[in-house]
Amino acid sequence: MTITEKILANAAGKDQVKPGENIWVNANVLMTHDVCGPGTIGVFQREFGKDAKVWDKEGVVIIPDHYIFTEDKACHRNVDTLREFVKEQDLPYFYDPADETYSGVCHVTLPEKGHIRPGEVLFGTDSHTCTHGALGMFATGIGNTDAGFVMGTGKLLIKIPPTIKFVINGIFPKGVIAKDVILKIIGDIGVDGATYCAMEFAGTAIEALSVEERMTICNMAIEAGGKNGIIAPDAKTIEYVRARSSKAFNCFFSDDDADYQAVYEYKAEEFVPVAALPFSPDNVKAVSAVSDVKLDRSYIGSCTGGKLTDFVMAAELLKGKKVSIDTYIVPSTVEVADALKKISIDGKTLAEIFVEAGCLEPSLPSCAACLGGPIDTYGRCNNGEVCVSTTNRNFPGRMGSKDSKTILASPYTAAASAITGCLTDPREYLK
Repeated sequence: MTITEKILANAAGKDQVKPGENIWVNANVLMTHDVCGPGTIGVFQREFGKDAKVWDKEGVVIIPDHYIFTEDKACHRNVDTLREFVKEQDLPYFYDPADETYSGVCHVTLPEKGHIRPGEVLFGTDSHTCTHGALGMFATGIGNTDAGFVMGTGKLLIKIPPTIKFVINGIFPKGVIAKDVILKIIGDIGVDGATYCAMEFAGTAIEALSVEERMTICNMAIEAGGKNGIIAPDAKTIEYVRARSSKAFNCFFSDDDADYQAVYEYKAEEFVPVAALPFSPDNVKAVSAVSDVKLDRSYIGSCTGGKLTDFVMAAELLKGKKVSIDTYIVPSTVEVADALKKISIDGKTLAEIFVEAGCLEPSLPSCAACLGGPIDTYGRCNNGEVCVSTTNRNFPGRMGSKDSKTILASPYTAAASAITGCLTDPREYLK
């Protein structure tokens, strides 16, 4: 069996499963946020009763993050609904934007706060829940109806997905990072190329990546239609998890003779910096081939590109240089925001490097403009603007105005492009 099949079989109490089989799976964690949380609660209370209790208080994690720093009354009402439910249920894991428990983006908060462990099952009311397969778990996004059922029972009926394996061996060239890797793969197979499949990433080049870079790759599995993304746990995984969680867990690995729907093999040395042009994540071009594309802004942030590792790379490139367009720095979490003020490169903190380069002051941590949001959302794109962004989607209106355009790229490329005002291959600044 593959690693995905083994985790699901274990969660169902079965010795063996195969693709296409429908099984009842026990959840370890259910995550919801301010966008989908009220709907999930509504389904739960409708189906199980107003006085019903969640299946496991320790298993429900609620993280407001999408529309937090806004004057929009509907957004505030959503958070109030979550806050009331948490109080009624006496839930221990609520990251309230009104106090010091607030953390930021759910997909970075979950691993930071120790909610992610290899071998477990996570359901989340957000498509990018697949991020957490980077730590060797089965993690997938679900809708409010399914989430309401999980909230009441701790179970969900799952069809076992077939697995597509992506093997990358070798050493990536300087300037090529995880975002380039996953965009290249999505460009090759298309946004429907892995529909309802597990996307398993392996090989020496993947093993060399940090945990945060692995998160970037698994985060965007959904952009190829994937049910989940997953990377087998190793010493890096275990060290990361053990530093944040004391709970026991089991690691699973694919068998050597596991059956795959398809296997794609890549040489790491052949990757180059790429960008996904509007309006699809599979409209992928080598950055060097589209250097004539002019930009109005650069945006470095989100669950995909707002982790500490992402900012270290952006700062490495921007140190001692000046940006020529509005450049937004949006840390994903409070922990990352604090690190920007503490982590230094050659005596300058990351925050200082960004400000001295002419970037806007780092914002408060949240999803911010990645999902567009209300008109007062920080970083929201205006009519006609073209933005190079480390986010994960570039559909029409994704970052604000429907007349704006979003180009997906790595933190290196977003930083290099901020300097020139055009799409720019970061290798020009990393020689």
